[in-house]
Parts: sequence; structure tokens; C-alpha cells
Amino acid sequence: MNEQALRDEICRVGRSLFARGYVHATAGNISARLGDDYLITPTDACLGFLDPARLARVNAGGAAVSGDRPSKTLALHRRIYEADPEAQCVIHTHSTHLVALSLIGAWHTDDLIPPLTPYFVMKVGHVPLVPYHRPGDAAVGERVAQAIARFAAQGAPIRAVMLERLGPNVWHETPGAAMAVLEELEETAKLWLLTGRAATPLHENTIDELRRAFGARW
Repeated sequence: MNEQALRDEICRVGRSLFARGYVHATAGNISARLGDDYLITPTDACLGFLDPARLARVNAGGAAVSGDRPSKTLALHRRIYEADPEAQCVIHTHSTHLVALSLIGAWHTDDLIPPLTPYFVMKVGHVPLVPYHRPGDAAVGERVAQAIARFAAQGAPIRAVMLERLGPNVWHETPGAAMAVLEELEETAKLWLLTGRAATPLHENTIDELRRAFGARW
């Protein structure tokens, strides 16, 4: 995907997330790799009204090259890219049901939500909860990188983390694929809350079948 196409795709994904209520006001941000550089949404930008020409371009060292001032979460996005070579796009939102779950408490230390549905297991996987840090705090990047390394060592690579009281960060190979992860994650959080956090997780035998049939990362 060339630079202009990638700029347009980031804006398309932002509009879609905003129109369907996955993001609100100026909360959330999107970034993507562009060779050795990155594109990222500007600080305090509304994802529903992004201008492709105003997306910030930053170099490998994090210095701004063009566009508006980059989002304050740039350091975290860059740390995710460094920790997971497969990550090509990172999306952060303040999705309502996920933030609500982080306020109530995670299902397990390494899993905000239990494995409730096959598509959650297949498309999202484990989602560790990262303790609260102020928005933009560079220290959170190290916590996220540690989680990425820990799950990779266990043979269950992750593509999402939950920042306590702030929201999820998800990543994938394209903006569209990252958006699909975010959607599945938020909808599963909604299901978990709607059942009063009482639904029975999938049995381990069922999860193992999903691993064998679809390569589920759980």
C-alpha cells in the first residue's frame, strides 16, 4: 500500500469507528508503518473527521517529518511495533464496555475477558490488563512490550492489551484487520457484561480444536 492509500485507509477506518460509536470526541488514535517511518493521527484529533494530508508522519527515531503534531501515544505505538514485527497498524480507543470492565476488574491476571466465543478466541486471543498509567506515559510501553514477549514465549502471541481506565490497544497487519480485532474485542466485552460476568467460558477441548482447525492464538 503506497503512502496516499495508507493515509486514506487510516481515515476510512477512523470514520467507521466513529460512526458506529467505537470512539467518541477526540479519544483514540491510529498509526501504521510506512517503510521505516510511521503515520499517526494528530494529537486531539477526532477520528471521525480526519484529513489524510494532516496525518503526522514520523521517522524511525520518533521525530516529526510532516503533518500535524503526532498523538501523545506515539511512544507506546512505536514500542508495540518494536516488540512485534508482525504489527503494521495499531489502534487505540476508549471503547465503553472495555473501559467498564477495567473498572470492575479483569477476569484473570492475564485475561481481561474469558474465552467466551470461538471468534473471540480465533480473532483476538488473550488480552492482558496493564495497570493504570497517565495518558502518554512512556513507561506503559515497557509494560506492553513485556506482555508481548511473555505471551510470545508461551506460544500464544497477543494482538491486544487493555490499558486500565483508558482503553484497548490492538494491532494487526492492516488498518482494516486491526479494526476487526477491536470490534470483536469490544463486542465480547459487551457480552460479558450483559451476562453479568457469569457466562461459562469455552472448554479447553473446544479451544484446542480451534487451535488445530484455525491456528487460534490461545
